[in-house]
Amino acid sequence: MVKVLEAVPNFSEGRDLAKVRALVDAVARPGVEVLDWSADADHHRSVVTYIGDPPQVEAASVDAARCALEQIDLRCHQGLHPRVGALDVLPFVPLHDLEMADAVASAHRVGARLGALGTPVYYYGMASRPGGRSLAELRRGGFEALAGGFPPDRLPDEPAGARAPHPTAGVTCVGARDILLAWNVFLEGIDLEGAREIARGIRERDGGFAGLRALGLYLERQDRIQISMNLENPRRTSPLAVLAAIERESARRGGRIVETEVIGLAPDALVHPASANRLVLPDLGPARVLSRRVAQHVLSRTNGRTVIPDSAE
Repeated sequence: MVKVLEAVPNFSEGRDLAKVRALVDAVARPGVEVLDWSADADHHRSVVTYIGDPPQVEAASVDAARCALEQIDLRCHQGLHPRVGALDVLPFVPLHDLEMADAVASAHRVGARLGALGTPVYYYGMASRPGGRSLAELRRGGFEALAGGFPPDRLPDEPAGARAPHPTAGVTCVGARDILLAWNVFLEGIDLEGAREIARGIRERDGGFAGLRALGLYLERQDRIQISMNLENPRRTSPLAVLAAIERESARRGGRIVETEVIGLAPDALVHPASANRLVLPDLGPARVLSRRVAQHVLSRTNGRTVIPDSAE
């Protein structure tokens, strides 16, 4: 059987495209297919999505972490997105002929190697012990809250005995999880406080949709208002229901949705035919649909062809 593991590292660099391309190049190798990468200057963050055989994906992830350690200095980093590390988040997702336990094992193997590189690691999601530790609790206060040493209630999992983050690369949160939807909605006619009120009304921690994390943001470089979201289980919580709530609350404030942006690959729940007339997704074609790309990847490996990573251009 063809085993397919996905990794979706988030790096704290979204402005220097030469550095972002170096991160993508660190991942690319035979047996690993880079499905997508993006960089956002306002968030000062880039996201790379790649799949492949678990040992190759693990090796690519360690090389990407080493590149981030060398290229990114958090002491000079200012962006909208919460972060604690140069390689801030590294989730592993079991996609084909793998169980969650396999993704957890990959996370622990990679986490141990990152700790050996000198970057302390927190395990989150299903990789934490016990499972279910959230990114929000680990990133509370950002890199700056950890720079003077780890709080007693937030000691890292790797390496044993670490007392402070790496001085420039911080820490990395390594996890195992199911497929999620990372997406942004852009609003017109809504100010920043209105966007924040809408985000508070829809996110889980304030009584909104299950598994939804949301922030209302002003993107200075684009002069746009955005609601930035992660939906942990788009099969359980409908993206269309979330979108409808944003539409309703925006209209009540005299505004409207003008665009929806997906970060990385889109789960099937977002591209169901019923969604076509509701979502404003200018760049979502077949190549951005995760299930389609995984099927193509499995077929190529079944037929014995080498998977050639996508270009970073």
